[in-house]
Amino acid sequence: MKKILVVLLVAVGLLVSCGEKENIDSKKITFWHFWSEPYQRTVVDSLIKEFEKQEKVEVEVTELSWGDGKVKLLAAFNSNTAPDVLELGSDWVSQFSSAGVLTDISNSVEMSKFLDFAQEPCRWENGIYALPWIVDTRVLFVNMDLLKANGFENPPTTYAEMLEMSKVINKGDIYGFGINGSDKHRLYKKVLSFIWSEGGSIYDGKNFQFDSPQVIAGVQKYKELAQYGIVDTQKELDNYFAKGRLAFWISGSWLLKTVNEFAKVKDMKLVEIPDFSQKGISFAGGEYLSISKKSENQELALKLVKFLTDGKNSVEFCRNIPEAGFPADKEYYSSDFYDSEYKAVFAKQLESSKMTPMHPKWLEVEELFEGAVEQVLYDRMTSEQAMNDLQSKMKGL
Repeated sequence: MKKILVVLLVAVGLLVSCGEKENIDSKKITFWHFWSEPYQRTVVDSLIKEFEKQEKVEVEVTELSWGDGKVKLLAAFNSNTAPDVLELGSDWVSQFSSAGVLTDISNSVEMSKFLDFAQEPCRWENGIYALPWIVDTRVLFVNMDLLKANGFENPPTTYAEMLEMSKVINKGDIYGFGINGSDKHRLYKKVLSFIWSEGGSIYDGKNFQFDSPQVIAGVQKYKELAQYGIVDTQKELDNYFAKGRLAFWISGSWLLKTVNEFAKVKDMKLVEIPDFSQKGISFAGGEYLSISKKSENQELALKLVKFLTDGKNSVEFCRNIPEAGFPADKEYYSSDFYDSEYKAVFAKQLESSKMTPMHPKWLEVEELFEGAVEQVLYDRMTSEQAMNDLQSKMKGL
């Protein structure tokens, strides 16, 4: 009888043990993100380990590349193998939201903690399908060495001043202003800043308005500055500035590292986008976190999204990956993370920044928009002709 009892107890113990193990193993979620550089993965993994310890859960992480990451995400949704949590660029969110593949988290999140402009991509119709993780904007990088050598003591505060300075400085192998030319996914961001600063808007939430006077004026001013500078890709223009050959260039926080590496610009200032017809407005991008609608781990997935987007964690993420930008959680804008002179300028510019218009077919619009601006830059069309032609193409979308 004792032997039978012992066997039964052992069997029960094994069943309990297996049940507990099965329960632990079932607490597993998947997360796909785009921070694939070795030092970036280390930062992400550190945060994930903290979350795993806190929630007693396993997170299976997959790194994507910007080259084919979106294609892999689309394929995963089409084959019902999408991750529980996924990272999306700000200009992708509406495409996925409108497709009905993301979870509406409207009743589970508090949006007021995030920067106002960063909230827009999260919304589609009456739902909220993402939370903003990190944001970044562009400011005007100014080579004060070149300005002072040409008799200017202070950076420009208006478009007119920037244009006049560019005219004087632009000679030989030294250039006034850097202009993005044919540069896919980048050109439109620079032009939108000019349009917004003219008081224009290409999309009002219902209709495109590329043919408005303000939009045409913004494109024309972009073209005007191109006469007193150099037209090239963002990567090359970053290098031109870092090598001390460019006076003005609108770029992001990633350029700080390049400038330090070249050590050619001795006196550099970062300032907000100068005023045009209205206050200067910059382009802001961002990274967002969403949950697959078909995830079987909705509660845990939401916890991970909230954990990563919480300012306490996102500010450390940005501190350890400087090119990431800034936390979207505005409650952490008093952090010592913003104590440096340059970061303070970016933080201030974030108050006057906007994001890509939310449209489910934005990538198609973007391609047509950039193509139209190229027609203007390379003297194939006037600003008015190109924008009127572009407006007519919007009827087919």
